[in-house]
Amino acid sequence: MIVHPPTAILFVTDRDDSSLQSLLSYLHNIGHLKLNIEPQMVKDLSPYDVVVTQNTAAFASDNERLTKFVHGGGGWLGLVRLSDKPLPQLFGAQPNPIGPEAELRVLFKNKDQPLATRLPEAVYLRGCYQPLDKRSEDTETVLYADWHYQHGPVLVRRTAGEGQVACTTLQAYDDPAFQQILYRLLRWLAGHFDPHLTYGVGLLGYAQSVGHPHGLGIEATPGLILRAACDVDQQRREQAQQDFPRVKTHESADGLATDPEVDMVIVATPPNTHAKLSLQMMAAGKHVICEKPLALNSKETAAMVEMAEKQQVHLSCHQNRRWDVDYLAIKQALAEGLIGELFYLETFVGGFNHPCGYWHSHEAISGGTTYDWGAHYLDWVVSLMPGPVSTVVSTRHNRVWHDVSNADQERIQIRLAGGQEAEFIHSDIAAVRKPKWYLLGTEGAIVGHWRDVSTYEIDPVLYFHQHDIPTTEMVPNLTLHRRHHSGEIVAQKLALPKREHYLFHRNLADHLLTGEPIVAPLDDSVRVVRILEAAARSAAKGGTVEVLND
Repeated sequence: MIVHPPTAILFVTDRDDSSLQSLLSYLHNIGHLKLNIEPQMVKDLSPYDVVVTQNTAAFASDNERLTKFVHGGGGWLGLVRLSDKPLPQLFGAQPNPIGPEAELRVLFKNKDQPLATRLPEAVYLRGCYQPLDKRSEDTETVLYADWHYQHGPVLVRRTAGEGQVACTTLQAYDDPAFQQILYRLLRWLAGHFDPHLTYGVGLLGYAQSVGHPHGLGIEATPGLILRAACDVDQQRREQAQQDFPRVKTHESADGLATDPEVDMVIVATPPNTHAKLSLQMMAAGKHVICEKPLALNSKETAAMVEMAEKQQVHLSCHQNRRWDVDYLAIKQALAEGLIGELFYLETFVGGFNHPCGYWHSHEAISGGTTYDWGAHYLDWVVSLMPGPVSTVVSTRHNRVWHDVSNADQERIQIRLAGGQEAEFIHSDIAAVRKPKWYLLGTEGAIVGHWRDVSTYEIDPVLYFHQHDIPTTEMVPNLTLHRRHHSGEIVAQKLALPKREHYLFHRNLADHLLTGEPIVAPLDDSVRVVRILEAAARSAAKGGTVEVLND
């Protein structure tokens, strides 16, 4: 896979203090970070790029080693531990008195600050308000908090010799946005943060319904540049140039593979070509994002993973549904323990409609009915139920739509090693839809019902036009059910995060350019193909139990 420069970090913190646990877990999951946690300062700092001190005030009068380390090119991040005791003078700032606890609106002082790239304009963090008093002219405010119409510095940095120092009074170490900022800051202090790095992107296959959204996502993402589009169909190439006038086009995959301006290729062709084209692009040294499903079987995915490792290039699947707000709301509810331990999950998609006439309905090209929507829904399953899968059972019905080669309905039942169960159904013969979501936990449940929404446009002659929003694109009504101590089951609407666009492309750029974690790991996409493959075997044999030993 893609190799990022390793960064060695020493955390000096009390091991019994749990306040940093969430941050440390986040950093531990980033492979190129080498973390060492010690209760006190070590004698030899030479193996490290950055030192992080939790009780930074303790080094106010004893920091000779750290000062020498920084002046020699190292980085030092000082955390202010709810204290107004003096900090080492090297930081060029001192803490003001501690204010009240509040939700702080925190912003970058300079919107063009490299650390701010692709991040929200403002983040909201819980903690006590404690501004920093800058004591040196070269101390730079990185983050400030709004407070009574004043901008109070809460994270500052300063160059010292050949190295850098930074300190912060913010305490929201379990907040994902703050974790992301601190990760970038650590890389910056280590000298491993290149704000000018960009990736040229090529689209391999340009069906407008897929290629156009990808192009818009790339153009909306700093660090990614749309360079080329490739399709064997001349009309599609012309459409790509119409949609993106500056893009150049290629008639064949060979042309794209040899294009020196293309660093990464998005493979947006039918599933039965995913493996072959991805292997060709990676062999040419290109990073690859493959449309779902990643491939049609485990033999193909194994070859793809092997090639990515051999070429040290990035490979992942376009699992953009990881940012659907209903999924995000459910994931957050599970993280907060709102329904206790999840042990049963059902998902459903479909209706009673004639399947489309494109390759999506042809098993030899698509892989089968569940390889389409199922690649997304099963990705949700393996994310929400991350334990190893033990068995898969699947059944099919071919009863109505005999003009296509996909089944009318498929059901996949999954049993995990821990006893949890999951089920996915895709049906084109369901006159009444099941809920999109049905989750049972040891303390409650979540149900997500589909919503049929139409918009109307006034017409002076025909009175109005009706436009139906695709049901699959509407956020379902999510209801949380919890058992009250009285025995009554209490229902409430589940909170939804704000819907944002092109977050897949933003996360991809964050991963490629700064080494931040990819939200939809390659291993999960490989597991989805293994489940789909086992389900196909089971259905072909009439619903046998397929042992996966995941």
